[in-house]
Amino acid sequence: MLDFDITRCSRKCAATDRDLQAGETCFSALVPEGEQVVRRDFSAEAWQGPPENAIGWWKSIVVDPNANRMHWAPSDVMLNYFVQLADNPTAEDTRYVLALLLVRKRILRNEGSEKSSDGRETLILYSPRQEAEHRVPVVLPTAERVEAIQNELAQLLQTGSC
Repeated sequence: MLDFDITRCSRKCAATDRDLQAGETCFSALVPEGEQVVRRDFSAEAWQGPPENAIGWWKSIVVDPNANRMHWAPSDVMLNYFVQLADNPTAEDTRYVLALLLVRKRILRNEGSEKSSDGRETLILYSPRQEAEHRVPVVLPTAERVEAIQNELAQLLQTGSC
């Protein structure tokens, strides 16, 4: 698994150099540039699809820097939900996405991955808090599921600022 240091939204359209406004839909793409991977942000009007050499891309909304920020639930709550999802075979894609979030938040540590004889990849994650290893099948969500998973996790695990 590769690890990239991704910057925050530049708030400038890479195609037009126009400032992106809070609440505006934008697209972001990760593009290799020499030895590095850089993020390029685009306004919805300038988006022509991902650049040919893009590693990945996503659609989002430019956040208002002055708005109350959403905060994630406490780490233990998120970790407990992650563990509960292991018993739900219909939530494998949700558990995988949550695992990536927990790695990003440094609640879980990526210890590597392994492939089974049938070619399925499994992440090996370690929880220092629980002193436990977790194996998470890599199940990429379908395009239809991405928004549903985002909404589910946001509803369950995000709160307004205190």
